[in-house]
Amino acid sequence: MESTESSFTLRKEKRMKVTVAIDSMKGSLGSVEAGEAIRRGILLADKSAEVRVCPIADGGEGTVEALTSGLGGNLEQVFVTGPLGAKITARYGILPEDSGFNGNSLSEDERTDLSRLSDTGGKTAVIEMAAAAGITLIGESERNPLCTTTYGVGEMIRDAIKKGCRHFIVGIGGSATNDGGIGMLQALGFGLLDEKGNDVPFGAQGLKELRTLQTEEVLPELAECRFRVACDVNNPLCGENGCSAVFGPQKGATPEMIEEMDRWLASFAELAREIFPKADPSAPGSGAAGGLGFAFRTFTNAVLESGIKIVLEETKLEDFIRDSDLVITGEGRLDSQTAMGKAPIGVAKIAKKYDIPVIAFAGAVAPDAGICNAHGIDAFFPILRRVSTLEEAMEPEAASRNLTDTAEQVMRLYLRARR
Repeated sequence: MESTESSFTLRKEKRMKVTVAIDSMKGSLGSVEAGEAIRRGILLADKSAEVRVCPIADGGEGTVEALTSGLGGNLEQVFVTGPLGAKITARYGILPEDSGFNGNSLSEDERTDLSRLSDTGGKTAVIEMAAAAGITLIGESERNPLCTTTYGVGEMIRDAIKKGCRHFIVGIGGSATNDGGIGMLQALGFGLLDEKGNDVPFGAQGLKELRTLQTEEVLPELAECRFRVACDVNNPLCGENGCSAVFGPQKGATPEMIEEMDRWLASFAELAREIFPKADPSAPGSGAAGGLGFAFRTFTNAVLESGIKIVLEETKLEDFIRDSDLVITGEGRLDSQTAMGKAPIGVAKIAKKYDIPVIAFAGAVAPDAGICNAHGIDAFFPILRRVSTLEEAMEPEAASRNLTDTAEQVMRLYLRARR
């Protein structure tokens, strides 16, 4: 009996360990800012708690911030070609050389190749293609996939290569383009020429003019580089489920454009296969980002993977979660789409491996969010505390305060239940 009482006393005196791994609240708070707001609320409820904030993302917006902050890297700024050809400033992250390049999810052959590439040394760059070719960079009236280019994405990669990066994590969501990645390839030194031997123009219209592919001027370092591409769509390059038909309309494509671009992309794939036998326009994810997935698969040493899977592995979040008493996650809006593999569910799955309770916070909770309870989130809470407009709710100071206040009250209840 004495032993049991002693054990109970030790459990009560043990500092509670909480891991906070929340996605960004887009347009309001980044992953780090949201995590710190929650941490403040937890400490108001229990000042002795040990709270670890681990920034996360699902491969889309916020991935650069999450990985760069979480792994102690640096943000780089570079002038690149924007989606419509004008120069813009883009940011990407460079991780410390000793942060490693995780390959746990790769096949045996891919890990062997990864090991060979890792022997060359080099740092890891974290890039979001949307920083250079994103749809949010242009107004709705300016959207035209015949003209929008991925050239700036290649410029970011080239800049990172020159700064010693040989490993790349690239998020390819949110594109404004449908050029099959030819802009990126041009920036990396590939020759994409018309019938007169001139460079084809930017955008999907360049595919129409494309007749010849050349590799003589490709950056030599590209062969040493390895890419983990965060891709959460399975669309092929062409056809009724291809990038032109499915994603073209939101990028400004008319029905006539869709039919033409689909045909041009098919011709591009045939031309690519003459030099790169592995070119496969039907491979899942080839249609991601207007065919950028196809370009990565065909012309570089790339593997397309789930975005949240990449982030969770690279941040080694499981190492933090496994000895936690509680895990807190969340995102801007919790709904049935969250359960389809978004960041909070990825976090919850890790926690459930160790039977750790999971709480989620969200700026808004949809009526169908209850499905998240069946995917590892034990309870979720919206953070709005009064009637407000959307603009008021998303104001960063208000969102941060709401997160802190909600976290404090939820933790007070949680601590009471633990007694």
